Amino acid sequence: MKLKKALFILLFFPFIMLGQVSNSVSGKIIDHYTKESLANVEVSVTKNKILIKTSSSGSFKISKLQKGENTLFFFLKGYQIVKIPVQITDSSIVNLGIIRLEKEIFEDIDKGFILLNDEDIMNAENGNSDNITGILSSSKSNFQKTVAFQFSSTFFKLRGLDSRHQNISLNGIEMNKFYNGRPIWSNWGGLNDATRNQIFTSGLSFNKMCFGGINGSLNINTFAANYTKSTKVSLASSNRNYQGRLMASYFSGIQKNGWAYAFSASYRFAKEGFFEGSVYKANSFFTSISKKLNKKHSLHITGIYAENQRGKSSPNTQEIYDLKNIKYNAYWGKQDGKIRNSRIKSVNEPLFILSHVFDINKTSTLQTNLSYQFGEITNSRLDYGGSQFVINEDNSLSIIGGGTNPDPTYYQKLPSYFLRNSQNPDYDKAYLAEQDFLKNGQLNWNNLYAANKNTGYSVYALYEDVNENKQLSINSVFNKKLKTNFNLDVSILYKKLYSENYAKMLDLLGGSGFLDVDNYSETVDEAQNDLQNPNRIINEKDKFKYNYELHANKIEGFSQLRYDSRKIAAFVSTQISNSKFQRNGLYENGRFPGDSSLGKSEPLSFLDFGIKGGFTYKFTGRHILKANTAYLTQAPTLQNSFSNSRENNDVVINLTSEKIWLSEVNYFYRSKILNAGLSVYFSDIKDATHLSFYYADGLTGINFAETTAFVQEIMTGINQQNMGAEASLTLQVTPSLQLNGVAAIGQSIYANNPNLYLTSDDFTKPLQFGKSYLKNYHISNGPQQAFSMGITYNDPKYWWLNFAVNYFNNAYINVAPILRTNNFYLDNDGIPLEDYNEEVAKNMLKQESFNPYYLINVVGGKSWKVNNYYIGFFAVVNNILNKEIKTGGFEQSRNANYKTLLEDKSREKPIFGPKYWYGYGTTFYASVYVRM
Repeated sequence: MKLKKALFILLFFPFIMLGQVSNSVSGKIIDHYTKESLANVEVSVTKNKILIKTSSSGSFKISKLQKGENTLFFFLKGYQIVKIPVQITDSSIVNLGIIRLEKEIFEDIDKGFILLNDEDIMNAENGNSDNITGILSSSKSNFQKTVAFQFSSTFFKLRGLDSRHQNISLNGIEMNKFYNGRPIWSNWGGLNDATRNQIFTSGLSFNKMCFGGINGSLNINTFAANYTKSTKVSLASSNRNYQGRLMASYFSGIQKNGWAYAFSASYRFAKEGFFEGSVYKANSFFTSISKKLNKKHSLHITGIYAENQRGKSSPNTQEIYDLKNIKYNAYWGKQDGKIRNSRIKSVNEPLFILSHVFDINKTSTLQTNLSYQFGEITNSRLDYGGSQFVINEDNSLSIIGGGTNPDPTYYQKLPSYFLRNSQNPDYDKAYLAEQDFLKNGQLNWNNLYAANKNTGYSVYALYEDVNENKQLSINSVFNKKLKTNFNLDVSILYKKLYSENYAKMLDLLGGSGFLDVDNYSETVDEAQNDLQNPNRIINEKDKFKYNYELHANKIEGFSQLRYDSRKIAAFVSTQISNSKFQRNGLYENGRFPGDSSLGKSEPLSFLDFGIKGGFTYKFTGRHILKANTAYLTQAPTLQNSFSNSRENNDVVINLTSEKIWLSEVNYFYRSKILNAGLSVYFSDIKDATHLSFYYADGLTGINFAETTAFVQEIMTGINQQNMGAEASLTLQVTPSLQLNGVAAIGQSIYANNPNLYLTSDDFTKPLQFGKSYLKNYHISNGPQQAFSMGITYNDPKYWWLNFAVNYFNNAYINVAPILRTNNFYLDNDGIPLEDYNEEVAKNMLKQESFNPYYLINVVGGKSWKVNNYYIGFFAVVNNILNKEIKTGGFEQSRNANYKTLLEDKSREKPIFGPKYWYGYGTTFYASVYVRM
């Protein structure tokens, strides 16, 4: 009997023990290059909410995982995050062996400097520039990082879409503005250390907090509890936007009493950036406090103050660049030996966010956020319309005055103006104008002061356009794991904006006062900017010209169901929103008397919805196929809702929400040696609206004698299509050597002929021009083809170097829609021009394509560990061959018909040729930091 029992135990003991053993995953983590073991690496399994740290030997072991596919995340500050999928059964015992973590080579890159952001935009009002780096640099995708770090300086737009199609959030609060739909990155500029905790979703991928933008989403988390304990000080120098930067940060980490603190501050400055006269000054402060109240509740408070002032730089005609150089800027001149820029953009909008996180149970979380933002965005400029009243013989009043345009590039001051008559060019005056421009060619502040002194009143004055904003936002986000493989996300958002917009007098330039009238108006009453307070004399700091309020609010709901299994993942998202806008005029404009300008406008309301879905099939752990699609409507922005909000209450005719449909298909291959990706996309945006302002010559429909006016051009029913392919390849040749390749091939075009009409205080009703024949013209959004080849070397001794060659093509000028309407071939009386030549017209209206170009960039760094201090050095040189490249430009709309345009283009030097922006020449950035 005893023998039988012994044999039974001997034979079946292994199977009995196997039935009792739970599953487990183990391994060891080392530095990819030094091969040293890495301790305190966070190893997490989100599916099981497991979090452990590696031992001093770098080893770890996790037991009792849920069956099915699990994803392990490995995180250590200063290293790239690694995630590994593992298939688990009841009895799985998985040893992953050696896992190598690579250093995060972009740790100290200053996104506010070496990359394009809103501080780089030379003329943001024209819409030719956009921020792509802020959202893409947080991504781990080789393609998106290359776009961020290599393509950004060329005004490249990812998939042809601008930043209003990217959703940016701070702690879950949407930061995209009501006014133009775009985030203002200066609101947290200079706070790189404080804004590093980011979650990025590309394209139409799902976002757990909101529906997201159609071109990606980014949530920046600033909870003090999420920062690892550290102190860091850094110094930087450059020749691009700012010349110097000092930044310091302190993060306490979570203390035993549940408190955590985070502080960061920076100062950036430049007497002059790469472009002449581009002064720069910025102060940024950040603080965050977290308190874990108990196991379920925590509070988080964030405060951000980021004040930024920068001098703008001007777009110029090629004639001006040929006389000067690509650094030339018409907006500045010297006063008392110091640079003074007349066009300063200032952003100062403090932000406070209060967040409450409620971990309801192991499967449910509720986060509620309340934010309040207030402050000003200002843009300064010169006014040369200072006037005075004179009494006529019949005792009536007349307005006289006004000065010449002080802009040194004003067309009547350039050589081309004196050569305008091809039959009798004035070469002497052209030569004198050329020599004067070469010798001087900048704003003459002393002349402005002298002119004001001679008249006794201010003919010239410096003022600023002010947007004074107050916005309240509140949202709640609920995330719940429903059952195996399913998750539910729900959120609701409400935000309300009060915005007062006015002009404020900054400097009378030595004069005694400024008469608040429009000296181009025909009568004294019409000239009044405010009939409620006629004939006002303005002093410094007074409001004048225009004053109105904009009110906006939006309520938005979002829901999403996600499914994830070993082979298949899918999601479906829906959103519904209601946006309301209204203007309230505080001045009664003399050109638009009564309720046309004073009081409340017609209220606007837009009910919008969206639905998107995605499907992922995992052939193996290495081969993944994804497909996403979406259809949504989107309310117009405040900017595009009122045709001339500074002067009247007029709403854009036939204003409606945009209709957007888009799809994308992505394929990814991943292995230890090779990572590759290929994406194709298509987007169709209908019923878009665009406004622009300019002085036009050659208009029909005003009256027989008048053909010129300062106008507002409103284009509605715009259909824009974007399509293309994206590819990336990363080859790990050796543990130290990596090759990268990226290609973006796209096409962005007008897919229809939108409607166009003009408004102006020079005519009583809108001038309807019907269609603007833009179909198949390219949209001006930077190069539509971009390629990059790079090589990166990471030395085991903690230095690294990256060399990249980039090629750009298919960049187009922004065409003038008015030139593509019926007005172009009509005479003053509305009858077609007799000498109109269709072939000549076709040639003149052909869209200009900029020359392709190469850019070579080099970046490198070195880090040291000295006792408990980490010291790092980082440097980059962009465009090392100093290539002069056109990055954008626009046709001037002044010559609005065939006759005037042909006359100008026939000249040796056109007077109203296109205006361009040139990119940076060779620029550098260098930074050193100490972290402890």
